[in-house]
Amino acid sequence: MSTTATIDSASASAEGADASSGNTSKDVVMGESTLSADELTTNPPTTTATSSADDDGSDTFLFTSESVTESHPDKLCDVISDAIVDACLTLDPASRIACETVCKTGVVIVLGEITTSASINYEQVIRDAVRDAGYDDPAKGLDYKTCNVIVALEEQSPDIAQCVDASKVEDIGAGDSGVVFGYACDETPEYMPLSHVLATKLSARLAEVRKDGTLDWVRPDGKTQLTMEYGYNDQGVPVPKRVHTIVISAQHSEEVSNDKIAADLLEHVVKVVIPEKYLDDKTLYHMNPSGRFVIGGPHSDAGMTGRKSIVDTYGGWGSFGGGALSGKDATKVDRSGSYAARWVAKSLVAGGYCTRCKVQLSFAIGLAHPISVNVNTYGTISNKNGLGSERDLVKLVEEKFDLRPGCIVKELDLRRPIMRKTAAYGHFGREEEEFKWEKVREL
Repeated sequence: MSTTATIDSASASAEGADASSGNTSKDVVMGESTLSADELTTNPPTTTATSSADDDGSDTFLFTSESVTESHPDKLCDVISDAIVDACLTLDPASRIACETVCKTGVVIVLGEITTSASINYEQVIRDAVRDAGYDDPAKGLDYKTCNVIVALEEQSPDIAQCVDASKVEDIGAGDSGVVFGYACDETPEYMPLSHVLATKLSARLAEVRKDGTLDWVRPDGKTQLTMEYGYNDQGVPVPKRVHTIVISAQHSEEVSNDKIAADLLEHVVKVVIPEKYLDDKTLYHMNPSGRFVIGGPHSDAGMTGRKSIVDTYGGWGSFGGGALSGKDATKVDRSGSYAARWVAKSLVAGGYCTRCKVQLSFAIGLAHPISVNVNTYGTISNKNGLGSERDLVKLVEEKFDLRPGCIVKELDLRRPIMRKTAAYGHFGREEEEFKWEKVREL
């Protein structure tokens, strides 16, 4: 039986989107009784109803972002595909890869087109990735030791190859026609939407407590959702005010109780990740709302590469071009163009030209220059350096960035085996040394 619970949060001092796990006392209201934070392990909260009527006023809105762990079936397929990309790039940086993965109970299928001089043991790469995701027992949905592995890979079509071949990397044509988007905003130090940042950190923390043994009942599969209430500043720009709802679905062992699941997730995941200033007595929590999540992973749901594009990008903010990112080498502009668009958008916001920015780039197969460049600042342009229109910013972008596909590959050094690292917890907003698209360019 579900019980409505709310957290009465003391005043918070955590800043930005960084985690805060202080020991501030909280009361959790469960029906007619009030529990102290110390009692949560034996009397944890669960919650039910939610409503837009909970927002503070008509000048606010709710926006939800989701994330998944690295072992969610779809994300597992992204990881496997990018593990194959990295295996090829390690031995042959000029490899051409378009690799899709499908997984279901006891089987992983990899199919696509790869042209490389490298000799790769694809089956071993696949089994290693499944093992690293935590699937080492059929009871978890997959076992890397015994699962069937089917590899159906061919060479890239010569019709495609001839239009992207070039003697210099700068002259490479786009490996396919495509439209891509990049996004940035000043909500967080990462120049990412806060709803997306927090949802992603929740899923990453859920995986961490499994791997480090903090919660021994957690199994590999998992998903998070975070609803943020936004208001507006004087310029009409969305500003995060509070966390409205948190949903966590964690695959678990057979013997653990729902009460312990709720208490542990609140204590070891939510409280570690969410800054206290965003939690209040109206924040709602749904911990494993289905009531049971023992059967998970590919046993529960088939996985496929490319089905978590919003998780991979901006949590539903901005736009998405439609082409998946993982499983592709950088001649595919779905990937390299998306990285370049983020690079441009982040540089414009960080450079003070606007506070929100969406960049669209379009490419045509075989052509070495983008077809179009578009900048949308949502009315937040700052007029810095006399650049008072979005057309001015497009001209600035075209002057400061060489957006030919080959030049993107060269400047962002995308022939390195760094793709598997991008496959889980977002391709953007992570200050990893290898992610050169996150390095702001001075404009």
